[in-house]
Amino acid sequence: MAVRHVWVNRKPERVWSVLSDAEQYQKWVVGTRETHESEGHWPEVGTTLRYTIGMGPLTERGHTIVRLCEPPGRLELEASAGRLGTARIAISVQPWGEGSLIAMDEHPLRGAVARLHTAPMDVALQLRHRLMLSRLRNVVESGRSRADREAGRHA
Repeated sequence: MAVRHVWVNRKPERVWSVLSDAEQYQKWVVGTRETHESEGHWPEVGTTLRYTIGMGPLTERGHTIVRLCEPPGRLELEASAGRLGTARIAISVQPWGEGSLIAMDEHPLRGAVARLHTAPMDVALQLRHRLMLSRLRNVVESGRSRADREAGRHA
């Protein structure tokens, strides 16, 4: 099981505005090349977001299903990487001083990733999470969410 956290210089509501914007997904989730359609209203429970994942010339279609949604503090996802299997990803956002503490907890559930889960795999997940949380922090602190863009249209 890989657990990492990062402090972000924004309030939990700002973090949530990024987590709840399916269009932002590929900006912070490592390995995601492009997002496709969403079934439902992201991130309501049961909503599915489809995407392409890959490294170099290798690509795979994947999808993520929202299993738990408690704005602005908890989002739990089940990510499927096709033949590789699925993983549970729990994201928590807590107020911390002037900003937020984001924690990410991921572990394999089914398929090859679950059968091959080892300590070295946890190290690889830790490295992936370090990069992913860094990207998420950058998007939260510098980018505009869907809510920000929509507010700009109405201003």
